[in-house]
Amino acid sequence: MKNKRSWFTFPYVIWMALFVVIPILIMMVYAFTVVDPDTNIAYASVGNFTRMGVYLSVFLRSFWLALVATVICLLIGYPVAYWMAKEGPRFQRIAMALVMLPMWINFLLRTYSWMSILENNGLLNQLFRTVGLLDLLGVDHLQMIGTSGAVVLGMVYNYLPFMILPIYSVIVKLDGSLIEAARDLGADSARVFSKVIFPLSLPGILSGVTMVFVPSVSTFAISSLLGGGTQGAMLLGDLIETQFKGGAYNPHLGAAVSMVMMVIVVVCMVVMNHFGEGEEQAVML
Repeated sequence: MKNKRSWFTFPYVIWMALFVVIPILIMMVYAFTVVDPDTNIAYASVGNFTRMGVYLSVFLRSFWLALVATVICLLIGYPVAYWMAKEGPRFQRIAMALVMLPMWINFLLRTYSWMSILENNGLLNQLFRTVGLLDLLGVDHLQMIGTSGAVVLGMVYNYLPFMILPIYSVIVKLDGSLIEAARDLGADSARVFSKVIFPLSLPGILSGVTMVFVPSVSTFAISSLLGGGTQGAMLLGDLIETQFKGGAYNPHLGAAVSMVMMVIVVVCMVVMNHFGEGEEQAVML
């Protein structure tokens, strides 16, 4: 039986080797090599990493905007998930469909839609012009596109379902007898939530935070389209893209940036998972 199971895992091992391990190894080779412009010969070096200090602002901006988007998603997603979990099965099915509905639409189409809403002659500015708000403010339009706020808005809109669904899946499975026991012991609603429901829902929160933060910090389509594609709005994903596809073609530097970003994200995930395990043990005790 054990040998049969090993045969079943063989295709998975091949898949992981071809599309995960080998690409990472290629990235590491590129990251630790540079090309001599005179001889066009690659040699081992850590020069790609030492040059990254120039892009420190890009790193800080990427992690800051990703953190802001994650916090907003948590503040919106947790009440929505809690509300869904406390309603009846029919309402839960409808709410689940509404939450997942935007995910059925192409990611780029959703982002382009926000461009048409936020641009200088977009739907929002036309609405403000119609109601006289722009005349009252004495401006021709409100600058919404090409700002950090637009980038965060795009992140929240696209990744909010990834926060709602894990939290909902945990809360809906909570043992109702624990809540009843807390109420029997004299705990009011606020204390039941803070001492029972919220601690038990931490695994869902940590999963949601990870699923929102990781794609947010590495996004490039949202920042390129809603951020205006300017140097001041560049995020890590845009920086990596320009190194592989742009005029500043340097795949070695792009691989080094990708490697550093991957390491930072993995460290963040390990820390959050460790924190989650500690909270679960504390709740059990």
